[in-house]
Amino acid sequence: MNSTAAFSYPRVLSIAGSDSGGGAGIQADLKTIAALGCYGMTAITALTAQNTQGVRSIHGVPLQHLADQIDAVIEDIGADAVKIGMLHSADTVRTVAAALKRHGLQRVVLDPVMVATSGAKLIDDEANAVLVRVLFPLAAVVTPNLDEAALLVGKALHSEADMEAAARELVERGANAVLLKGGHLAGDTVSDLLLVRDAAPQWMRAPRIATPNTHGTGCTLSSAIACQLALGAGLADAVLRAREYVRGALAAGARVRTGAGSGPLNHGHAPQPMHLQPLR
Repeated sequence: MNSTAAFSYPRVLSIAGSDSGGGAGIQADLKTIAALGCYGMTAITALTAQNTQGVRSIHGVPLQHLADQIDAVIEDIGADAVKIGMLHSADTVRTVAAALKRHGLQRVVLDPVMVATSGAKLIDDEANAVLVRVLFPLAAVVTPNLDEAALLVGKALHSEADMEAAARELVERGANAVLLKGGHLAGDTVSDLLLVRDAAPQWMRAPRIATPNTHGTGCTLSSAIACQLALGAGLADAVLRAREYVRGALAAGARVRTGAGSGPLNHGHAPQPMHLQPLR
């Protein structure tokens, strides 16, 4: 033990699936966390065989091993924030929820990964209901995209009015806050909605960035929000800063060719040095 140590890094734990193509999942999370000057840790929920064109197969990690990963990290290193991504089965959802409660983990960002950019389904039907019932109340914010929100509320979303109605329904069903991403709506403007329980809706609009490389955008955004929360930002500021980082990553990677399908973002477009915070 170094008795002179006075600082620690902001610690962010990603509980998510592995993307063998490197553009989404655990891989995107670690790139984002490092780029934002935080210390990244992982608990892998599933292994996927995928690339920029699609998902070939999914292999779930044994539940006890998933729990062991979380326990090992938290009992030794701890976490200032947690990002949760792909949870492919109901039992996986329950295992993660139990770990969050066991360790009293706070500042949890839940990205309900249900459909890959390629269109592949990444979660089974039973897990959807368990996710809402068990995990929504434990998260500081839930970050579905338009397709994921449509699956959660059971109807397609075609407008900003539809988005607001869906976000309100998800809050009524247990979410403390919802960041509903409207990137899949048509038009030259991207509209995202942050709805916090008992607060007025906050719309965030920006010009659409023309790029074919959007694989892992949701993973990147949710990890960036977790980083900002770990650094001490409030939720609204964390979302705004994370959106700025993602937009920069989209723009910087727009002219790059990686694979034959939807390529990754440029996570390293503006890397920050590791932040130091007083040792707790």
